[in-house]
Amino acid sequence: MASKPGILTDWPWTPLGSFKYVILAPWVIPATYSFLFHEDENKRNVSDILIFPFMLWRMLHNQIWITLSRYRTAKGRTRIVDKGLEFDQVDRERNWDDQILFNATLFYLASKTLKGATNLPVWRTDGVILTILLHAGPVEFLYYWLHRALHHRYLYSRYHSHHHSSIVTEPITSVTHPFAEHIAYFMLFAIPMLTTVFTETGSIASFTGYVTYIDFMNNMGHCNFELVPNWIFSAFPPLKYLMYTPSFHSLHHTQFRTNYSLFMPIYDYIYGTMDKSSDSLYESSIKRQDEVPDVVHLMHLTTPESIYHLRLGFASLASQPHIASKWYLWLTWPVTVWTMMLTRIYGRTFVVERHRFDKLKLQTWSLPKYKLQYLLQWQSQSINSLIEEAILEAEEKGVKVLSLGLLNQGEELNRYGGLYVQKHPKLKTKVVDGSTLAVAVILNNLPKWTTQIVLRGKLTKVAYAIAFALCQRGIQVAALDEVEYMKLGKSFGTNSSVSNKLVLSKNYSHKIWLVDDGLSEEEQTKASKGTIFIPFSQFPPNKLRKDCFYHHTPAMATPLSLENLHSCENWLPRRVMSAWRIAGIIHALEGWNEHECGNIMSNIEKVWEASLRHGFQPLKTITTST
Repeated sequence: MASKPGILTDWPWTPLGSFKYVILAPWVIPATYSFLFHEDENKRNVSDILIFPFMLWRMLHNQIWITLSRYRTAKGRTRIVDKGLEFDQVDRERNWDDQILFNATLFYLASKTLKGATNLPVWRTDGVILTILLHAGPVEFLYYWLHRALHHRYLYSRYHSHHHSSIVTEPITSVTHPFAEHIAYFMLFAIPMLTTVFTETGSIASFTGYVTYIDFMNNMGHCNFELVPNWIFSAFPPLKYLMYTPSFHSLHHTQFRTNYSLFMPIYDYIYGTMDKSSDSLYESSIKRQDEVPDVVHLMHLTTPESIYHLRLGFASLASQPHIASKWYLWLTWPVTVWTMMLTRIYGRTFVVERHRFDKLKLQTWSLPKYKLQYLLQWQSQSINSLIEEAILEAEEKGVKVLSLGLLNQGEELNRYGGLYVQKHPKLKTKVVDGSTLAVAVILNNLPKWTTQIVLRGKLTKVAYAIAFALCQRGIQVAALDEVEYMKLGKSFGTNSSVSNKLVLSKNYSHKIWLVDDGLSEEEQTKASKGTIFIPFSQFPPNKLRKDCFYHHTPAMATPLSLENLHSCENWLPRRVMSAWRIAGIIHALEGWNEHECGNIMSNIEKVWEASLRHGFQPLKTITTST
């Protein structure tokens, strides 16, 4: 929002929210019906029927740029600005499709009212040439002066400051403007299109090509990584006056009073507004190599649609907790299947996001595997090979700590990461499974009045450690299953003071349950009203009871100094990280020189105090099933 919002700031369909697409129904339905059922084939308006698919193409085109930009800036190669994004920018730019709806509505209106805009031919050379000349001449010139006018304090405070709220740009920053600005921009870009309509030289190619060119250049100029190779300017030096680069426009967002041009910098050269550091920033950006992180968090995909909730997917979904599936994602099943095939073909880890915290450079890498595959025995070797390759890649790059996160699936898969350390005993990269901090978080999330708990779920490394720590503290641990009771008792050994606190119970009246994601509906039904379910697993249980309370999976709130945090970690709230992920950061900050995986557990109090000392805070809220 601008600092002093002017008239026509909001889009007319803003009150409709996610249902804003209904505004196209009066245009799309008649156009489709007329094309399919018109008796005279010669009178079918091809131009009308192509507007909606072209709108979908523009959305896909923009999304490709969003994904590419976020991937490249996470890796660091040719990145321009290092400053991170925040949630407020993601929220501000989430409605980037409004301008596509606006344009589509005007295209339908023109097709119905302007004689030269109906039944367009596929190609007309004279119309294409005319479009190019009119853009290079009047459009570029008028945009330059319109842009300078928008930087006058009156218009800037009421309109253009909304766009400039984004210092670090993303492709969709290019279309994040108030409604009034988009009206002005469309009037400008309509000059070539209306001219070809009135001269009857328009064609499908000239319209779609021109709008696609505008989208391409807009996205490229705001992508925050340099991608225009140096050899192009060496081969044709005058091109520097005719085509801008991402670094050129980035300076406009960091310096504000330079580099006003649309896509052709020639007017900045003519009127003396070119930033003097344009060439040096381009040279330094284009030479920049991939960033070497200090800490890597290794994760995997959960469900096929979880790809959309990654930072590389849909920005609006990634910035919200992944609690329930969105109905409209079913419409994207062809893309979902394609991404599943792509991850299978690619077959190696890929960078998802980057952060910076207290001089540490952090990256998250994802394996192209889904949660279901971890349950399949025949997938174990493939998964372990991918994890091992990632660890060796981190070792080669000089990464200090690698945390396993969701990959720490159990003893039967890789012995909680101990398999890799045993196979490569000289690893300098420390492998951390995060179990110690997960235990510490759970212990410190228990209500102060706790005297007894139920432990129900798969007995993992975390479950054994929690049970032992609680019994040491004099808290009774009740097991509901006899096999689990026997296993826990065996793990305690001959320590009678601890084992005396372990009981086998058939009573479901306990108020605190420590559970995993396998908690069944029957077990939840048997729990008494007001029961607090606290997960000790990485995945949360299904929340079925409205009269009970459900904690988040082990996690902590992050310090505000942790940069570039603008996506949610799976089902966790904003600016919250899982304990398994935080553990790797703490390990690197403290400079601990040992692995924490396999059967190794660090000192619980030491790890907890270190996390608090570095600004991570326990979560205070309790979530309910609603």
